[in-house]
Amino acid sequence: MAMTGVLRPGHVAVRVLDLDEAVKFYGDVMGLVETGRDDMGRVYFKCWDEQDHSSYIIREAEQAGVDFVGFKVLDTATLDKLEKGLNAYGVETRRLEAGDLLETGERVRFTLPSGHEFELYAEKTKVGNGMGLTNPAPWYTQSEHGIAPVRLDHMLLYGPDIAKVKAIFEDVLGFFLVERVLAEDNETEAGIWLSCSHKVHDIAFVEYPEPGKLHHTSFLMDSWERVLRAGDIMSMNEVAVDIGPTRHGITRGCTIYAWDPSGNRFETFMGGYHPYPDYETITWTWDNFAQGLDYPQRKLHESFLTIVS
Repeated sequence: MAMTGVLRPGHVAVRVLDLDEAVKFYGDVMGLVETGRDDMGRVYFKCWDEQDHSSYIIREAEQAGVDFVGFKVLDTATLDKLEKGLNAYGVETRRLEAGDLLETGERVRFTLPSGHEFELYAEKTKVGNGMGLTNPAPWYTQSEHGIAPVRLDHMLLYGPDIAKVKAIFEDVLGFFLVERVLAEDNETEAGIWLSCSHKVHDIAFVEYPEPGKLHHTSFLMDSWERVLRAGDIMSMNEVAVDIGPTRHGITRGCTIYAWDPSGNRFETFMGGYHPYPDYETITWTWDNFAQGLDYPQRKLHESFLTIVS
C-alpha cells in the first residue's frame, strides 16, 4: 500500500531506575545495539535490522515508565501538514529543534488526552543494519546476540479518554481501527488497536484512570522459534516473565511478556495478520476477553491487566 503520511513507530523513550543495570540488560540480554549517549544522560539503542539511528531510548529516573513516543512521517512537508491538521483539530503542538534528540530532526510534540507525550518527526540519521545495501547477507553476528529482535513493533499505553485519543489518530493522523475490546456495557471501548500501515497494530490504548502509563513496548521477532529462543534467554538470565509463551486471540500475535530490571514490561512478538484500511474492525466482547488475551488458556491474567509503569 502507498504510505504517504505517518509511516511507523520510530522511537520510545523509557525511564529506568538504574542506568548501568539497564544498559547491560538491553545490550546483553535483549541484544539491542547501543548507538549513542547524550549530555542529558540518555542512552540510545536500535534493533539489529533497523536502518535508523535509534528506536529505544533510556534515562535514569526515580520512577519507571514512558517519557514519550515518536512516530516517523514521510517527509518534512508531511510533518508540517500534520501539525496544521492537529492545530485545526484543537490540539496544541510545540516544536523541538533538530538535535534535541540525538541524530533526529525537528519534532512536533503534543499531549494526548490519555496523558501521553506523543511526537512526530521526519528525519533521523540512517546508520544501516551492519550488512550493507549491496549483496547483503541475511544475518550477521548482531542478529544472534541476545534476544535480538528485528525492530521496535508497537506499544500499548494505558490512560483515560481513549475515545478522544482514537478520534485524533483516525481523523488527523490517518490511522484506522483494527480491533477493539468492549467494556462490560458492550458499548464503551475499553481497548483499541490502531494501525497506520498494514500491520495488525502500530499502537494500542486501554482505558485506565491514571494518565500517561506504559503497559508494554513490543519488539518484533522473525518467527515463533525466535520467540521461544527469547524465552530460553529470559530464563537463563532470570528475567521476570509475566505471560507466555502463548498466543493472543486479539491480533493473533504469538508472544512472551516480561519485565526489564526497572519494572517496564516488554514483549517479544511475532505473527498477527495484515489488515488494510478497508478491512472491517474486529470486536471482542468483555465476556470473551479472556480468550482474546490468552487464546489457549482463556485466562484473564491479573498482573497483565493491573501492573503498569
